[in-house]
Amino acid sequence: MRIFTAYIERDGDTGMYIGSVPTIPGAYTQGETLEELPRNLKEVIELCLEELNEPIEDLDEFVGIEEITVDL
Repeated sequence: MRIFTAYIERDGDTGMYIGSVPTIPGAYTQGETLEELPRNLKEVIELCLEELNEPIEDLDEFVGIEEITVDL
């Protein structure tokens, strides 16, 4: 078992939740609710890992999130 970190955003135009796993190329999806999104992410992660030609151990490691303040 391996735990992956996903970024989750809400699209202001559609209201859909967008999720992506930055350590897995191509691992992104959307869902209408926050309950649906993790199920969709799990499915896309499994599909992407099946297609990878490298061991899971060689994937990048998630480090953290940083908030940046910009004066507008």
